[in-house]
Order: sequence, then C-alpha cells, then structure tokens
Amino acid sequence: MIDLYTASTPNGHKASILLEELGLPYTVHAIDLGSGAQKQPDYLRLNPNGRIPTIVDRDNGDFAVFESGAILLYLAEQYGPQSNWAFLPQDPKGRSEAIQWLMFQMGGIGPMQGQANVFFRYFPEKIQPAIDRYQKETKRLYTVLEQRLQDRDYLCGAGKGYYGIADIANFTWVNIHAWAGVEIDDLPNVRAWLERIRPRPAVQRGLAVPAKIDTATIVTAAQAIVVR
Repeated sequence: MIDLYTASTPNGHKASILLEELGLPYTVHAIDLGSGAQKQPDYLRLNPNGRIPTIVDRDNGDFAVFESGAILLYLAEQYGPQSNWAFLPQDPKGRSEAIQWLMFQMGGIGPMQGQANVFFRYFPEKIQPAIDRYQKETKRLYTVLEQRLQDRDYLCGAGKGYYGIADIANFTWVNIHAWAGVEIDDLPNVRAWLERIRPRPAVQRGLAVPAKIDTATIVTAAQAIVVR
C-alpha cells in the first residue's frame, strides 16, 4: 500500500496518474497548501523540502520518497515489472532517454511555467518584463516538444514511441498551459499529444486526485508558493 500526500497541482498529478496507470492501491492524504500543512513537523519528517507530492511505501519498510520526478522513477522501477515496463525501459539507452525527457520537464518546463503562473496570475503587481520572460521561455520549451513529437506519438522510444513517465511528467504541466497565458494553437503536434494522453482512464482518475482542478484550488496552491 502506498500513502500519497498530495494536492491538485501538476506535480501532484504526476504521482497520482502513475499510481493509477500501475493499478497500485494507495491512500490519499490531501495537503492543504494554503494553510501551510506542508510546513508542519510531521510532514517535514517525510519531505524535508516541505512541498508536494510525497509517497510512503508501506510495503517497503515505510520508505518515503519526495520530489515528483523521483517518485515517478521509484514507482516505475519498483512496480513496473508487475505491470508494464514500458513506463521506464530496462535497457540503459531507453532508460536514459526517458530520464532525459523527465529532467527536461523537471529542470525546464516546471520551473519556467511555474514562474509564468506566478507573475501572470498571482503576483500583486504586473511586472511585464517578468511575465514576458517566463511565458516566452515556456513557449520555447513547448516548441522543443513540438519538434520531438513531429514523427512520433510519445516522447520516448523508436517508431511512434511509447507512453511512459516522461510523457506523464510533461503532460501534467502542458495540460494547464492556458493558466500561464501560453497558447499552443500553433503547436499541432503538442495538441495531438495532449489529446492522446488526456482521455486515458487512468489519467482522468489521476487528475481528480485529491480533487478536480478548479480555479480556487490553483489560486490557493500558487499563493502558497508566492508567500511561503
């Protein structure tokens, strides 16, 4: 059994989507970011960084994993053989390719789009140069995905590729592109990729954990990032 400590954010949804894809039983512990629950001592013992998501694997000695990318890797490696290794290949080159595109999201799209969210939606004053900078960099990163998806359905693998943790990580952020004020009308490959992933039953279930995204939830989460 997995304990999942999470909130309705792109990073939180990475973990819940993969748990659903793997068919693993898990218990959801919703973290109220607006109240600062992620900064309480009990939670900090699991996640010293005071962010979400965090998992605790009760079947593996209560092993705790924080950072969304690390959670994807842990779940795919620990439980992938029981379901479908395609989420993270075993061969060194395939594994490296998946990790490269995972890190692309962790080091690029996540931080840049996160800052676009903050300056475009929540910052108390409109600082246009900051808005422009982060929106443009987010869009540039989207164009990297557009090029990658030119002749493939998914980010990794030969031929049309396979759906795996790199897609899950990037999808959860690009899926809310409009909230950062970044449009994708001119990125047909990215749009088609989103439409391939979004209808998956496990994705739909994962996006509803711990609750479906709505404006109030996103605002609360972003305010927590700005002021804490």
